[in-house]
Amino acid sequence: MKAATHPTAQRIAALLQQAGVAAAVVEFENPVRTSAEAAAAIGCGVAEIAKSIVFRGGHSGRAVMVVASGDNRVSEVKVAALVSEPLQRADAAFVREATGFVIGGVAPLGHAQPLILLLDEDLQRFEQVWAAAGTPHAVFALTPAQLQRVTGAGWTDVKV
Repeated sequence: MKAATHPTAQRIAALLQQAGVAAAVVEFENPVRTSAEAAAAIGCGVAEIAKSIVFRGGHSGRAVMVVASGDNRVSEVKVAALVSEPLQRADAAFVREATGFVIGGVAPLGHAQPLILLLDEDLQRFEQVWAAAGTPHAVFALTPAQLQRVTGAGWTDVKV
């Protein structure tokens, strides 16, 4: 891993700094698009990866994002109940338009549009978690408390 040089990753680093989070944004030589790939590259457990899953609200069309523990499957039924509307799968174009990021690099902050964001309560079991920093090459570590603070989202049960 090396210091981030991609403009999107540097933007995330600046947003983290503005939020008072002293997190180093780092880049891999090769993209890591899954939680397992990221965990292997970092040297942490898959569960410590804060993966971003984006859905489309079935009625509103609004983006609904869940930041989940890498070892959890997200329950669409639970998330739909929490946001009071059915969910649809989000394609790559929708994810890019709503978040400003490509799939595999969706950061938990700095989104292109306002969205509904939920945090998987299971992430709280770790001292630190790793999240994407805007590209499939970039990540950063932060505490669960910092994650909650920078997203403004609440902890909830979202796993299957």
